[in-house]
Amino acid sequence: MNRRSLLALTATGLAVPILGAPALLRAQGWPERPIRLIVPWPPGGSTDTIARLFQPKLSEALGKPVIIENRGGASGSIGAIEAARAAPDGYTWMFAYDNEATNQTLMRLPYKTLEAFSPVSLVATGPLALVAHSSTPYRSFQDVVAAAKAAPDTISFASSGVGGLAHVSTTLLQQQGDVSLVHVPYRGGGPAVQDAVSGQVPLFMSNVVIISQHIRAGSLRPLGVTTATESRHVPGVAPFAQQGFAGFDAPTWWAFLGRAGTPEPILVQMREALAKALSDPEVRNRIEEQGCDVKATGPEECGRFLASEIERWGKVIRDNNIRTDS
Repeated sequence: MNRRSLLALTATGLAVPILGAPALLRAQGWPERPIRLIVPWPPGGSTDTIARLFQPKLSEALGKPVIIENRGGASGSIGAIEAARAAPDGYTWMFAYDNEATNQTLMRLPYKTLEAFSPVSLVATGPLALVAHSSTPYRSFQDVVAAAKAAPDTISFASSGVGGLAHVSTTLLQQQGDVSLVHVPYRGGGPAVQDAVSGQVPLFMSNVVIISQHIRAGSLRPLGVTTATESRHVPGVAPFAQQGFAGFDAPTWWAFLGRAGTPEPILVQMREALAKALSDPEVRNRIEEQGCDVKATGPEECGRFLASEIERWGKVIRDNNIRTDS
């Protein structure tokens, strides 16, 4: 079909039924230049790690380089604001971590996640694990509870930042267990795990991705996981739900988002490319070896999940008066 015929069909409303939007867009050549994937966390954290595992295959599927841009700071909000301000032209995307949901309640942001972004896929979920440095006497979370009740506000725990799921879920554990720990927030999981491994902080609540190698090495000892049942990624470690916190369930997650207003054909093409990258056996295995489960959902399921996480953890933040200085 030549260009004149295509324009004539478009004018009569017949082009889309014949070609379909994705085919029409591919004829227009997207992508024509490298694509920016904003990771709103520093290098070395779980979000950066997972993104770099699927990045090569995603670039291959799209036929253009996908360039990861680390924009860390303020619990992921600096990078998210940058992504929310980007033009909806298909050349800027964001790989979000669970903080994206909690930040909506915790912070005054110039955007709302469900309005600023178009969900592409829930990429992966996994357990959070509370780990203790090997030099500590703690063998289970109940040991921590007993020590904290004997000496309130003397035991510290690190997290990747204020208001993230690691922080908020640990706050909920403290509320349910009637104990008080001291929160030590870091600017991302990379810096936090360094201090946890060196023993600068006795406890660290984190996704398993950045601590699995240290658990295997014996420098960090897992005390409990946030999934409702035992996780295959931390075998033999009891979930908090089985340590006196019935019903406790707080899996961590990573999601791929595009700008709201991005043409649907571009969104479809990106979904297809990402699904292809995540279905590659080597990519999938390498991601899951880190300590999470690849989901690769469609956009509708991803959108519903984001909405439920924002509502669920927003309530916990409000009920416990969690603030940026807590």
